[in-house]
Amino acid sequence: MQHESYQDINARVIGSWVAEGWEWGSPVSHEEYLRACEGDWEIVLTPTVPVPKSWWPTLAGAEVLGLASGGGQQMPILTAAGAYCTVLDYTPEQLESERMVAEREGYDISIVRADMTEPLPFADASFDVVVNPVSLCYVREVEPILLETARVMRPGAALLAGYDIGFNYVVDDAEERIVRGLPYNPLENPKLLEADDVNEVGMQFSHTIGELLAAILHAGLVIDDVYDDVNGEGRMSELGIPTMLAVRAHKPK
Repeated sequence: MQHESYQDINARVIGSWVAEGWEWGSPVSHEEYLRACEGDWEIVLTPTVPVPKSWWPTLAGAEVLGLASGGGQQMPILTAAGAYCTVLDYTPEQLESERMVAEREGYDISIVRADMTEPLPFADASFDVVVNPVSLCYVREVEPILLETARVMRPGAALLAGYDIGFNYVVDDAEERIVRGLPYNPLENPKLLEADDVNEVGMQFSHTIGELLAAILHAGLVIDDVYDDVNGEGRMSELGIPTMLAVRAHKPK
């Protein structure tokens, strides 16, 4: 029997979440798309805080890569804002949502099923903007992904990304007690994740603020701005404890 990679486990599990109505797998409505066409729009990279409008370069005519950004949420809005979008994701159900919205609204989008832990299937300097909502918590190593991201960015291009900063992995389900340390890596420590739980939560990995920001800098990108965010639900969110980070960076000209 062939061993199932953690990437394939995550694609399968996320696909099941989408079928169950997962918040981050529910595409925008026709009404939201129409409002975006009229200039009334926002997107999130993390659970609750919209990306500041000041973070966006000119989108009209821009080539945008939605990295692990399937689900029919960000790309339709950015298309309505005038961008030419490419979405890369490894979960077929997330890409099907992108296809559905594009067909419903009558626009073109390049849809690519690929694993972002592998070299990205794009030429050097292909994109003006890369949008990467929270997703690196599903990969073991972040620096190779940032190096590839920088490679496909044009000089002056912007990266807008959301990150889980790891604290979610130290608390119990009720978010009342610290029950484990970091890093959280079930591949290195299988005791962290019961076999029966894999099909419910997938294979996730903690990454610290230092690890994430260092990966951006090691990729040769310049960090322009950051902001914190909370989970959007649960005790830590109610207490205002930041668990997410959004980053805007650019590739020097």
